[in-house]
Amino acid sequence: DVQLQASGGGLVQAGGSLRLSCEASGFPFDDYAIGWFRQAPGSEREGISCISASGDKVYYTDSVKGRFTASSDYARKMVYLQNDSLEPEDTAVYYCAAILGTEFCTVAGGKLAYEYYYRYWGQGTLVTVSS
Repeated sequence: DVQLQASGGGLVQAGGSLRLSCEASGFPFDDYAIGWFRQAPGSEREGISCISASGDKVYYTDSVKGRFTASSDYARKMVYLQNDSLEPEDTAVYYCAAILGTEFCTVAGGKLAYEYYYRYWGQGTLVTVSS
């Protein structure tokens, strides 16, 4: 069975850090890129980063660039999102999702591209940043 499991969320004070993890199984990991998305209460879902399985291709949207860092552990089929300098505006449920074809891991117009084509989605993990 295909599975994407995000974990690592929690409550943190503004300026703090968290590391989110995404464990992938049940599909050919090296053929996919993993995207990170988040959805704040009352807001639309926002794509914030994507990374190829090998980790050699990474993109960020402006809202997190310079504060969040994605990485991939190809052997373990794990993807991570290091969240530093967290702000209350980062409070959201964070999801990881998989898209077939690393060429579709990119940003366009300031947004994570090809969101519609992300095939597999995991359950989210809640990040709450207090002021």
